[in-house]
Amino acid sequence: VVRTLPRFLTVDEAFRVMDAPAADSGREEPLRARDAVILELLYGAGLRVSELAGLGVGDVDLVARRVRVLGKGSKERLSPFGEKAESAIRRWLEIRPLVLGRGAGRAGEALLLGVHGTALTVRQIQNVVRRHGALGAGRGDLHPHALRHTCATHLLDAGADLRAIQEMLGHASLKTTQRYTHV
Repeated sequence: VVRTLPRFLTVDEAFRVMDAPAADSGREEPLRARDAVILELLYGAGLRVSELAGLGVGDVDLVARRVRVLGKGSKERLSPFGEKAESAIRRWLEIRPLVLGRGAGRAGEALLLGVHGTALTVRQIQNVVRRHGALGAGRGDLHPHALRHTCATHLLDAGADLRAIQEMLGHASLKTTQRYTHV
Protein backbone atom coordinates (compact mmCIF):
# COMPACT_ATOMS: atom_id res chain seq x y z
CA VAL A 1 0.00 0.00 0.00
CA VAL A 2 1.46 3.32 -1.06
CA ARG A 3 0.54 6.17 1.22
CA THR A 4 0.77 9.69 -0.07
CA LEU A 5 0.95 12.68 2.19
CA PRO A 6 -0.81 15.91 1.44
CA ARG A 7 1.36 18.42 -0.39
CA PHE A 8 2.55 21.00 2.07
CA LEU A 9 2.60 24.75 1.52
CA THR A 10 5.69 26.89 1.07
CA VAL A 11 6.29 29.48 3.78
CA ASP A 12 4.98 32.23 1.46
CA GLU A 13 1.85 30.24 0.61
CA ALA A 14 1.24 29.54 4.30
CA PHE A 15 1.48 33.26 5.14
CA ARG A 16 -0.92 34.13 2.33
CA VAL A 17 -3.43 31.55 3.56
CA MET A 18 -3.10 32.82 7.15
CA ASP A 19 -3.74 36.39 5.94
CA ALA A 20 -6.70 35.44 3.71
CA PRO A 21 -9.50 35.83 6.31
CA ALA A 22 -8.66 39.50 6.94
CA ALA A 23 -9.00 40.24 3.22
CA ASP A 24 -12.15 38.14 2.70
CA SER A 25 -14.74 40.77 1.82
CA GLY A 26 -17.33 38.04 1.21
CA ARG A 27 -17.54 37.26 4.94
CA GLU A 28 -18.91 39.25 7.85
CA GLU A 29 -16.43 40.20 10.61
CA PRO A 30 -17.31 37.51 13.17
CA LEU A 31 -16.69 34.79 10.58
CA ARG A 32 -13.42 36.36 9.42
CA ALA A 33 -12.26 36.39 13.06
CA ARG A 34 -13.34 32.76 13.56
CA ASP A 35 -11.69 31.68 10.30
CA ALA A 36 -8.40 33.23 11.43
CA VAL A 37 -8.53 31.10 14.60
CA ILE A 38 -9.20 27.97 12.55
CA LEU A 39 -6.21 28.55 10.29
CA GLU A 40 -3.88 29.66 13.07
CA LEU A 41 -4.59 26.58 15.19
CA LEU A 42 -4.39 24.11 12.31
CA TYR A 43 -1.10 25.55 11.07
CA GLY A 44 0.35 27.22 14.16
CA ALA A 45 -0.45 24.46 16.65
CA GLY A 46 -0.50 21.56 14.19
CA LEU A 47 -3.93 20.34 15.29
CA ARG A 48 -5.93 17.64 13.55
CA VAL A 49 -9.27 18.87 12.22
CA SER A 50 -11.16 16.59 14.65
CA GLU A 51 -9.13 17.99 17.56
CA LEU A 52 -9.92 21.54 16.51
CA ALA A 53 -13.64 20.79 16.14
CA GLY A 54 -13.65 19.31 19.65
CA LEU A 55 -12.06 22.30 21.38
CA GLY A 56 -14.00 24.09 24.08
CA VAL A 57 -13.39 27.63 25.29
CA GLY A 58 -11.96 26.17 28.51
CA ASP A 59 -9.33 24.22 26.54
CA VAL A 60 -7.55 27.44 25.57
CA ASP A 61 -4.88 28.90 27.86
CA LEU A 62 -4.05 32.33 26.47
CA VAL A 63 -1.46 33.11 29.16
CA ALA A 64 0.60 29.95 28.54
CA ARG A 65 -0.33 30.05 24.82
CA ARG A 66 -1.42 26.45 24.52
CA VAL A 67 -4.54 24.37 23.95
CA ARG A 68 -5.56 21.17 25.71
CA VAL A 69 -6.35 18.69 22.97
CA LEU A 70 -7.98 15.28 23.02
CA GLY A 71 -6.07 13.42 20.30
CA LYS A 72 -6.18 9.97 18.77
CA GLY A 73 -6.81 7.16 21.23
CA SER A 74 -8.32 9.72 23.62
CA LYS A 75 -4.81 10.86 24.55
CA GLU A 76 -4.70 14.34 26.02
CA ARG A 77 -1.85 16.69 25.16
CA LEU A 78 -1.00 20.37 25.39
CA SER A 79 -0.16 21.99 22.09
CA PRO A 80 1.56 25.39 22.01
CA PHE A 81 0.61 28.24 19.70
CA GLY A 82 2.18 31.57 18.83
CA GLU A 83 1.39 35.27 19.12
CA LYS A 84 -0.66 35.45 15.93
CA ALA A 85 -2.90 32.63 17.12
CA GLU A 86 -3.20 34.25 20.54
CA SER A 87 -4.34 37.53 19.07
CA ALA A 88 -6.75 35.78 16.68
CA ILE A 89 -8.25 33.82 19.59
CA ARG A 90 -8.57 36.95 21.76
CA ARG A 91 -10.38 38.77 18.94
CA TRP A 92 -12.71 35.82 18.35
CA LEU A 93 -13.50 35.42 22.06
CA GLU A 94 -14.56 39.10 22.17
CA ILE A 95 -17.18 38.62 19.45
CA ARG A 96 -18.05 34.94 20.02
CA PRO A 97 -20.95 35.81 22.39
CA LEU A 98 -22.67 37.69 19.54
CA VAL A 99 -22.51 34.61 17.31
CA LEU A 100 -23.45 32.26 20.18
CA GLY A 101 -26.59 34.35 20.77
CA ARG A 102 -27.84 33.49 17.28
CA GLY A 103 -28.19 29.86 18.34
CA ALA A 104 -29.82 30.49 21.71
CA GLY A 105 -26.71 29.13 23.42
CA ARG A 106 -27.00 25.63 21.93
CA ALA A 107 -23.26 25.40 21.22
CA GLY A 108 -22.39 25.48 24.90
CA GLU A 109 -18.66 25.72 25.40
CA ALA A 110 -17.58 24.96 21.81
CA LEU A 111 -14.75 27.31 20.84
CA LEU A 112 -15.71 27.51 17.18
CA LEU A 113 -19.21 28.41 16.08
CA GLY A 114 -21.05 28.43 12.80
CA VAL A 115 -23.10 31.29 11.43
CA HIS A 116 -26.18 30.21 13.42
CA GLY A 117 -24.35 29.95 16.75
CA THR A 118 -23.95 26.18 16.75
CA ALA A 119 -20.73 24.21 17.19
CA LEU A 120 -18.68 23.97 14.01
CA THR A 121 -18.37 20.53 12.40
CA VAL A 122 -15.31 18.92 10.81
CA ARG A 123 -16.91 19.40 7.37
CA GLN A 124 -17.49 23.11 8.00
CA ILE A 125 -13.85 23.52 9.06
CA GLN A 126 -12.73 21.74 5.88
CA ASN A 127 -14.81 24.19 3.85
CA VAL A 128 -13.24 27.17 5.64
CA VAL A 129 -9.74 25.84 4.87
CA ARG A 130 -10.62 25.27 1.20
CA ARG A 131 -12.07 28.78 0.94
CA HIS A 132 -8.98 30.46 2.35
CA GLY A 133 -6.62 28.12 0.54
CA ALA A 134 -8.20 29.31 -2.70
CA LEU A 135 -8.26 32.98 -1.69
CA GLY A 136 -4.78 33.09 -0.19
CA ALA A 137 -2.69 30.68 -2.24
CA GLY A 138 -4.85 29.69 -5.20
CA ARG A 139 -5.24 26.26 -3.57
CA GLY A 140 -8.94 25.40 -3.60
CA ASP A 141 -7.95 21.81 -2.82
CA LEU A 142 -6.28 22.73 0.48
CA HIS A 143 -7.21 20.34 3.27
CA PRO A 144 -6.79 20.87 7.04
CA HIS A 145 -4.34 17.97 7.23
CA ALA A 146 -2.06 19.76 4.76
CA LEU A 147 -1.79 22.64 7.25
CA ARG A 148 -0.74 20.21 10.00
CA HIS A 149 1.79 18.67 7.61
CA THR A 150 3.03 22.17 6.67
CA CYS A 151 3.40 23.10 10.34
CA ALA A 152 5.63 20.08 11.02
CA THR A 153 7.73 20.67 7.91
CA HIS A 154 8.26 24.36 8.64
CA LEU A 155 9.17 23.66 12.27
CA LEU A 156 11.79 21.13 11.21
CA ASP A 157 13.14 23.47 8.52
CA ALA A 158 13.47 26.17 11.19
CA GLY A 159 15.59 23.88 13.34
CA ALA A 160 13.03 22.42 15.76
CA ASP A 161 13.85 19.06 17.32
CA LEU A 162 12.08 16.11 15.71
CA ARG A 163 11.05 14.70 19.11
CA ALA A 164 9.56 18.05 20.13
CA ILE A 165 7.55 18.09 16.90
CA GLN A 166 6.45 14.50 17.62
CA GLU A 167 5.21 15.53 21.05
CA MET A 168 3.46 18.66 19.76
CA LEU A 169 1.61 16.68 17.09
CA GLY A 170 0.75 13.81 19.44
CA HIS A 171 2.38 11.12 17.32
CA ALA A 172 2.96 7.80 19.09
CA SER A 173 5.75 6.92 16.67
CA LEU A 174 8.73 9.00 15.53
CA LYS A 175 8.36 7.32 12.12
CA THR A 176 5.02 9.07 11.65
CA THR A 177 6.62 12.43 12.43
CA GLN A 178 9.44 11.69 9.99
CA ARG A 179 6.91 10.95 7.24
CA TYR A 180 5.19 14.24 7.99
CA THR A 181 8.38 16.22 7.71
CA HIS A 182 9.82 14.61 4.56
CA VAL A 183 12.79 13.24 6.51
